Amino acid sequence: MTRNLICICCPRGCQLEVTLQDGQVTDVKGFSCKRGKDYAVSEVTAPVRMVTTTVRTEEGVSVPVKTAQPIPKDKIFACMEEIKAVRLHLPVQMGDVILENAAGTGIPVIAARSLGE
Repeated sequence: MTRNLICICCPRGCQLEVTLQDGQVTDVKGFSCKRGKDYAVSEVTAPVRMVTTTVRTEEGVSVPVKTAQPIPKDKIFACMEEIKAVRLHLPVQMGDVILENAAGTGIPVIAARSLGE
């Protein structure tokens, strides 16, 4: 089985062709750099994404937040549900942990900006 992807690691947008056999990557074609090859393997075996959104504060403003690292793609909706339930109080400092363990991944959600100083 083959899967065709467009690499998102840089502006080049290489056309990747990934060959799979029994769920294992056997070949990757079309990449211009190692990052492209690594992306192709990750995307077909265990895709991950950064989650970025905002959290409301009791003061009525929104604070941008993000996962500290990419999380498994199948955990995004659970992560968003957890984030949606959070309400913060100002001040918030960039890097403050908003959630300790996003969707059971062990990865924290952190503030992406300082507000209310």
